[in-house]
Amino acid sequence: MAVERITFHGHDGSELSARLDTPSGPHLATAVFAHCFTCGKDIPAARRIAARLAAMGIAVLRFDFTGLGHSEGEFENTSFTSNVDDLIAAATWAAQKGMPPSLLIGHSLGGAAVIKAASMLDGIKAVATIGAPYDPAHVTHHFADALPEIARNGSAEVTLGGRPFTIGKSFIEDTGNGVLGDVLPRLGAALLVMHAPRDAIVSVDSAAEIFMAAKHPKSFVSLDDADHLVTNPRDAEYTANLIATWAARYIERPVPAPPIGTPEGIVRVSEANADGFLQDITSGSHLHMLADEPLAYGGTNMGMSPYGFLSASLGACTSMTIRMYARRKGWPLEHVSVDVSHDKVHAQDAEVGADHKIDSFTRRIKLTGPDLDAEQRTRLLEIADRCPVHRTLERTSKVVTELLPF
Repeated sequence: MAVERITFHGHDGSELSARLDTPSGPHLATAVFAHCFTCGKDIPAARRIAARLAAMGIAVLRFDFTGLGHSEGEFENTSFTSNVDDLIAAATWAAQKGMPPSLLIGHSLGGAAVIKAASMLDGIKAVATIGAPYDPAHVTHHFADALPEIARNGSAEVTLGGRPFTIGKSFIEDTGNGVLGDVLPRLGAALLVMHAPRDAIVSVDSAAEIFMAAKHPKSFVSLDDADHLVTNPRDAEYTANLIATWAARYIERPVPAPPIGTPEGIVRVSEANADGFLQDITSGSHLHMLADEPLAYGGTNMGMSPYGFLSASLGACTSMTIRMYARRKGWPLEHVSVDVSHDKVHAQDAEVGADHKIDSFTRRIKLTGPDLDAEQRTRLLEIADRCPVHRTLERTSKVVTELLPF
């Protein structure tokens, strides 16, 4: 995945700062991400979702709304409507670059904004919301004490998330007219509503209202105990996977031809989280896995460890090799399972010397098939040692194989 820094002009001509997360392989579709109220394009949830979609071949444009983050303009002069207009400007920029978006994703107030924007854009096939309010005016509870001053003076400075913001009267008036009840029935796109039941910022009742007002196709998924900002990496990964899997049903993603000159068997590994060890592993445009370290080693235990993948490679290759041979012989093998364990042992008589350690893999193979005779079972056990991964490993490693009773 590559991340490109770009800018485009927002609703009032201000230059908006953006990131374009592009796939390492073929570009199959485009999404636009709208962040939460007074947040920004670089919050962890936005980065994780963008990375996951990019791994699927979906480019993601995420940007700071006018007056926020690194974008120009005065936040005081913005409103819910201006956010929607910024979204339309983002989608227009992407379309002009030959990447018309078919997916919109919105977090919190950004979720309400993408619903509104989707009804005004052509080509949007799917909309996903995370902790979105049914009524955009809901955000005013963050600064309820300042509402009288805003009404009296036209604006007031409030503190949100430890940072000062100036809220103008136009923002209050505009959000009050932003209820989504009239928009949702004519959305014209599939809708995914994601919300945590114990969200302390936006009640899950908002999710229920959004879901009930929309027409099919629509889906609702609980984010369980996630917080409103989806700050936990595990929750962010779960949310990203949900969107990626769900969107694939509604977004046309043509299967690309293999790139000319690309070596067969390339597996790409890229960091999913630079603060930990989580890795995105992709093979082609549709195969995706996660690698991680256990919690005890500073990881998040969200994927197999590198050694786990090594054991899985040996086990899978063993099973496939046995199946291939039995199929060619026409033997009555019904099922194969292989348990693999991995350890470090003293080399003892190995050439590297007794003071060194080598890798020891133990395979426990179970061959199911009541009609297999003893001679066939013995032969299949011998064939297991012809597994290409086995042969690769045994050049520097020790592989012990056991046949389990059936």
